[in-house]
Amino acid sequence: MRLVRLGAEPTQVGADIRAAISAWGTGCSVLGGVAAFGCRPPGSPRPLDAVIVLPRGVVVVLGLDLPAPALKVDAPLQTPWRVDGWPLVRTEGAVNPGLEGLESAAALARSLQSRGLEPLPVAAIVVVGPYAGQVTQPTTDLHRGVRVVSPNTTSILAAARELATYERPCPVAPAQRLLRVLDENCELGLTELADEGFPVSGAVDLATADTMLIPKYTDHPAAAAARRFAPRDKLIAVAATALVLLCGVIGMWLTLGKPAASPPPRTPPIQRADGVEFAQMVTARDASCAQHSFGDVQRWFEQRPCRSLTRAVFDTQVSGRSAAVSVVIVELPDQGAASELRKLADAAGTGGVTDLIAEGSGWPDGPDGFDDAAQAVQQNGNQVRIVQTVWRHRSSSPDDVGLRALAERGLRLTPQP
Repeated sequence: MRLVRLGAEPTQVGADIRAAISAWGTGCSVLGGVAAFGCRPPGSPRPLDAVIVLPRGVVVVLGLDLPAPALKVDAPLQTPWRVDGWPLVRTEGAVNPGLEGLESAAALARSLQSRGLEPLPVAAIVVVGPYAGQVTQPTTDLHRGVRVVSPNTTSILAAARELATYERPCPVAPAQRLLRVLDENCELGLTELADEGFPVSGAVDLATADTMLIPKYTDHPAAAAARRFAPRDKLIAVAATALVLLCGVIGMWLTLGKPAASPPPRTPPIQRADGVEFAQMVTARDASCAQHSFGDVQRWFEQRPCRSLTRAVFDTQVSGRSAAVSVVIVELPDQGAASELRKLADAAGTGGVTDLIAEGSGWPDGPDGFDDAAQAVQQNGNQVRIVQTVWRHRSSSPDDVGLRALAERGLRLTPQP
């Protein structure tokens, strides 16, 4: 494992994380790859203790500082964590550090995808320190790309091996471009990356390639016979085509004058995030943001126009409960403006962007609106995403844990045209 230090650790447990990863040693005999410490990739909601770039995957590592060593940590993704039986209270950020890890991984994945880099899976490890005797995660959460572990070499190594499972190793050249996304000054040579398990070339290994679908050419007697009968086969094909056309004409003549059948109802596009299905019900794209916003946010847009506004409302179900999700994507001229809007939209009582339901774009049995909604705001470069969630058939609250978790998932939805 090659170590690159880009900045100071954002948490106290970060020093333990660095020591644990350093113990793997250089080269690929243990795991290989490159670990960048103290970096904040584009779009990341918070600084990361480490980003581990492996030949078969990328892992973001977040540290969580506990006030004291813990005997047991219950770490579900849906609800707040419990430390030795007491709720882990958070005054800011996601519902729990696990969701924060998913958010950081998703942000890095989007950043890599937007640059056309190798589609390596991006997962997350949350390291709880200074000590956690036992960490419990629901089985279903383990399939969502997050591991919660103690700050020791064995635990972090095992989690990284479980999460880096891409079908083929990332070659040296894409790995170099990926590292430059983490820090433009992060330069490692071909030899250094090759020593860490990244293949020099992306060529397919023909010794392991499946060639069962590649037919071997032989001039078999049956093939020769087929060529002799080709003219007759062509005549049969022409006759069959003429018959089909004749049947079509007759069918049109028989149905002439009958009313046309109504087209089938449109099936809403479906997206999935963490195993939950979201059906996109309505969508709209606009070039102006001021006329579709209110409060301080509207006044901000009047002084700093946006480039584009994309809005959509999704219908979903979580644990048998119906919910609606409003997704707003604002594209701004630069990252500075996006940072200003993110802070303004995330503050209480500053207004916001009007959802499509409030503008009359509802549907039968849809939500009445997004009053008392839970909200999540995320910046990715010059884009800001604002997600609001409400229950459809029951009262909602901005502090509802289930709605806040749903809003975090909504940050990974992309409205379709």
